[in-house]
Amino acid sequence: MNQQIYTKKHMRLSQLIQNLNQAIKQIEDQIQSIIDNDETLSKQHYLLCSIDGVGERTSLKMILETNAFRDFKDPRKFCCHAGVAPFSYTSGSSIRSKRKVSNRADKSIKALLHMAALSVCTSNGEPGQYYNRKVAEGKNKMTVLNAIRAKLVLRMFAVIKNEQIYKQNYINPLSVS
Repeated sequence: MNQQIYTKKHMRLSQLIQNLNQAIKQIEDQIQSIIDNDETLSKQHYLLCSIDGVGERTSLKMILETNAFRDFKDPRKFCCHAGVAPFSYTSGSSIRSKRKVSNRADKSIKALLHMAALSVCTSNGEPGQYYNRKVAEGKNKMTVLNAIRAKLVLRMFAVIKNEQIYKQNYINPLSVS
């Protein structure tokens, strides 16, 4: 094939990519306007974004997946849905295998949680220290990342339940004696 055919294909595909990017931008703007117009959704979005590692897309996906936190009341059930909760496999008298996460998970939310966990691990905060400590103890890096993903989910549900922004070193006043 000659250079002219490749040039035409390149121009056509570049135009297609540009149109798709414009469509994505319009949809993101519509989603943002819906969230801004609804008081509950905008508050949930603000609360979720207060957590380290949770950004715009992760916050939006959590709100959509949980139906504004109405479909999932228990964070551990959502961890199962997102493929973050480990399961042990047993069968009769056989020896147990290693604990593994389910393959029947929502991969899109799991990927967003993974990226959030990676960004939190690079920080010097509590999750980053936890990650470094567990890896130094000899734990598998992906196992530690999975635990951090679960911690992020627990934090998200706690922030929404308490309707308070995330505080780094929160001390429960009832536990202080």
